Amino acid sequence: MQPLAGQDLLHTQPHPMHWLATATAVSAVIAVSSLFQPVGATATAAGNSPAKSAPVTAAPDPSRVAFPVNCGPNRVDVVEKVSGDLDGAGSTETVVVVRCHSEAGTPPSGVYVLAQPSGSKAAPRIVATLLAPAQRLSVQGLDLQGRVVSATVQGYSSPDVPRYLPDVHRTLKWQWQGGKFVQRELPATTATEGA
Repeated sequence: MQPLAGQDLLHTQPHPMHWLATATAVSAVIAVSSLFQPVGATATAAGNSPAKSAPVTAAPDPSRVAFPVNCGPNRVDVVEKVSGDLDGAGSTETVVVVRCHSEAGTPPSGVYVLAQPSGSKAAPRIVATLLAPAQRLSVQGLDLQGRVVSATVQGYSSPDVPRYLPDVHRTLKWQWQGGKFVQRELPATTATEGA
């Protein structure tokens, strides 16, 4: 039966919960579909022949890791992640940015490298700490170019700087060299340098 002109049926009107349910369902389908690949699929870098490329393992899942961050009653949030073969060994590592959950402000960040134990369904393990929360820096962006991890961070030049107005901005880069991650730091800039 068709509604009469001007008659509104409650169940035909879109509500915010309908949109939320739809967005959640679409996100779930995308997330599940990204877990599956065709049999025999491998990732290769541009310019590499398939014979030279090593098999790439699944990226470690940060939701299965207990991070060494003390957040008191708050949870630890994974706010950003990138994955790739950082050491050239043919396995995929995940670099994550974590921080304590906060409704306001920007707590200090931690940056960790995760690896999946080979031949194991055990939880991924932290194999390197690139930036500890004790360094009191907040990561604003994370990137992976080839095997170089970079992060833009902000912090404070002194305890007198208001906590809502970070005045130091840096770009940090890490690359696997000689069996460890080596950090390079671009010069810091402060808010007063540009003035």
